Amino acid sequence: MLKLLRPAMTRILTPLGRLLVGRGIGPDAVTAIGTLGTVVSALLFFPLGQLTWGALVITVFVLFDLLDGVVARLGGSAGSTWGAFLDSTLDRVADSAIFAGLILYFISRDDTLMAGVTLLCLIAGALVSYAKARAEGLGLTADVGLAERPERLVVALVATFFSGLGVPYVLPAGMWLLAAASVITVGQRVVHVYQQTRER
Repeated sequence: MLKLLRPAMTRILTPLGRLLVGRGIGPDAVTAIGTLGTVVSALLFFPLGQLTWGALVITVFVLFDLLDGVVARLGGSAGSTWGAFLDSTLDRVADSAIFAGLILYFISRDDTLMAGVTLLCLIAGALVSYAKARAEGLGLTADVGLAERPERLVVALVATFFSGLGVPYVLPAGMWLLAAASVITVGQRVVHVYQQTRER
């Protein structure tokens, strides 16, 4: 579903992309700004308990993940190897900051159980990304699974947003759901790669 929404979001962001290209701002700068904004917001708002504001601000910066692609295409540098590497690397930094901020939030409230569950979300999410990258490095594919990065971000940010509005149990439920989905996704990718190696 989220992949189907990407073309629509790209059309919406195209005017802003043209403005940035016209001012000489490249896709690498957009990627770095988006990551920096996400990291600062997550580590500032979430530990202080400002969940709704944190989720909203982070969502704005997460959109930079789409905007950098638009800027690259309009600027004629779409598909560069360096840009792809930088984008993927900084995505991991942004994701880690989001879950680290939530871990600090739970720790500040002496909720060690949910801090542990959120830590599992962080670790499993990193493994999901690593499994795909390692498989591709070996000439295989691992683009399968229940919870890829967009789905993980949506679950985390939506649950955090509504928790900040006072909806009970939504954040713990979101983290448990995300932890389970991420672990399942790791398993799916491991099995997928194993099947490919067996066929060779």
